[in-house]
Amino acid sequence: MTTAGTTMDDAALERRLAAVQLLLLDCDGVLTGGGVIWANDAVEAKTFHIRDGLGIKLWQRAGYPAGIVTGRSSRVVALRAEELGLAIVRQGVQDKREAVEAILTETGLSWEQTAFIGDDLPDLACIMRCGVGVAVSDACAEVRAAARLVTALPGGGGAVREVVERLLKARGQWQAIVGRYSA
Repeated sequence: MTTAGTTMDDAALERRLAAVQLLLLDCDGVLTGGGVIWANDAVEAKTFHIRDGLGIKLWQRAGYPAGIVTGRSSRVVALRAEELGLAIVRQGVQDKREAVEAILTETGLSWEQTAFIGDDLPDLACIMRCGVGVAVSDACAEVRAAARLVTALPGGGGAVREVVERLLKARGQWQAIVGRYSA
């Protein structure tokens, strides 16, 4: 993961990463590669990367909430969110910044305690406002330029897991998590 569009030094970035208490994600282009498949019976299908799912679960097991804020509405997203145990799911959102403001009010957290991962222009305001704005590697140029971090991996290809690892490493929690799997 590399920094983009910022002169923030590594120590300042690590402090911001360690301060994150809430992880919010766009869906299409972040949790998926951005493609939508429509079957003949008008059923929508999406492909989710399994490591992103484990990353979200590891973040939650470490005691932190995560959620989805997406402009589209899809039964598939609701099913994936349910499978991951995500209580924060906002679909059909026209103004993501407004939706995140409402989530922060509900959770009692601040923008500075929030990381937002996005890929396209509807995510831009949230990426610019939150403590750690993240662009997936294949995000549009404007989002990559505004982000404090740009992932090495693309949306739908493990980028969310990459961010979760970085967040947990900044808190000194990653090695204990790995240790549970290697014992």
